[in-house]
Amino acid sequence: MYDKRAIQETLAMVSQQNLDIRTLTMGISLLDCADEDIDRTAHKLYEKIAREAEHLIPTAESLEREYGIPIVNKRVSVTPISQVAAACKAHDYLPIARALDRAAHTVGVDFIGGYSALVQKGFTESDKKLMASIPEALSETEVVCSSLNLAGLRAGINMDAVIQSAHIIKELAEKSKDSDSLACAKFVVFANMVEDSPFMAGAVHGSGEAETVLNVGVSGPGVMRAALKELPEDAPLHEVAETIKKTAFKITRAGELMSREAARRLGVQKGIVDLSLAPTPAIGDSVADILEAIGVGVCGGPGTTAALALLNDCVKKGGVMASSRVGGLSGAFIPVSEDEGMVRAVRQGALSLEKLEAMTSVCSVGIDMVVVPGDTSVDTLVNFIADEMAIGVINNKTTAVRIIPAYGKKVGETVEFGGLLGSAPVMEINQFAGSVFANRGGQFPAPLHSLKN
Repeated sequence: MYDKRAIQETLAMVSQQNLDIRTLTMGISLLDCADEDIDRTAHKLYEKIAREAEHLIPTAESLEREYGIPIVNKRVSVTPISQVAAACKAHDYLPIARALDRAAHTVGVDFIGGYSALVQKGFTESDKKLMASIPEALSETEVVCSSLNLAGLRAGINMDAVIQSAHIIKELAEKSKDSDSLACAKFVVFANMVEDSPFMAGAVHGSGEAETVLNVGVSGPGVMRAALKELPEDAPLHEVAETIKKTAFKITRAGELMSREAARRLGVQKGIVDLSLAPTPAIGDSVADILEAIGVGVCGGPGTTAALALLNDCVKKGGVMASSRVGGLSGAFIPVSEDEGMVRAVRQGALSLEKLEAMTSVCSVGIDMVVVPGDTSVDTLVNFIADEMAIGVINNKTTAVRIIPAYGKKVGETVEFGGLLGSAPVMEINQFAGSVFANRGGQFPAPLHSLKN
């Protein structure tokens, strides 16, 4: 027997509060596609993705119709390509990037992730080839996403990889200058990258995963904001925390239902449910609005980091009880261009890059979809990325940087990406980076607390 109030509540979440399933992401192992000949490798991986993900879109669409909950994105993630292509004798991995793009278009997904390498402790020859090809690969393809793991608790930070990543970002910005350097939005660098995230641009299918799995990313900032708005202003924080937990449970149950049913119909292993509150540019679907509903004056003002820490922790506590397997990033995303409230806070002068960096110590990921002036130097980018990697390493959490030095743009101007990527003002970035630290390279040592054995 269904509870009438629960049905009405769910309908209100969907119709009035932007509840949706942000993504169904099918993870596919490509390890069996390795071959000495790169063209054969490309052909094998195209065939496997087209076969495994053939029914992903029809299944998602049927679930949307039956349950009435929108599924915004359908995606594929694959084994990090530097591992798959290691057997290839070719020096150029572009044929693989093109094959990934064709496969994604064939099955109809929005993005395909995994043009990636794990280089936190050093480079293989295959890693070097892949990294050299990233600017051309992301500029030539439409939906291929790339990621690099530059750091980790046990490894420290590969500063040589950080330096190369900064050069990649600058080259991507130049190659896509006619679209406000949009190619940079398909490239992200990590500390402590996870193997099962359903979210782009950092989704990969890790080596510890099953052959084919289905991971789900839920959303629901609008639902969370609406629940918090019902609390009186004098409600103590423990009541705020309870409201967040209860609401996160309801949101996650929708994701768990869709996850189980989609995996069953596709005949693949059910993966994780990622609890992350992922905003959109739509009004009322903002993490910044949630922080302000908790009681922060304007997102970015004093109290923002504490409110975000409370939100992130309680989302995990509530969501973990609603799913048989939680994973991915699971928390609250704070991308600037994808969050109408964050954009508003930047324009008001309340939210700076320095405050965003502080917030990343307690959020789900890190500096995300931030636009800076196109003339930002490589040295500045190197040190900016290094700061974020250090937060991840020292705090043993996932952090990331997805930054866009918009070619030809100055502070205060606006870039327009469209769709879920939204638009954003160009933010000021501290230019006092210096060049000595940025060019030392080498390995930033792992912290003492990594010695847990």
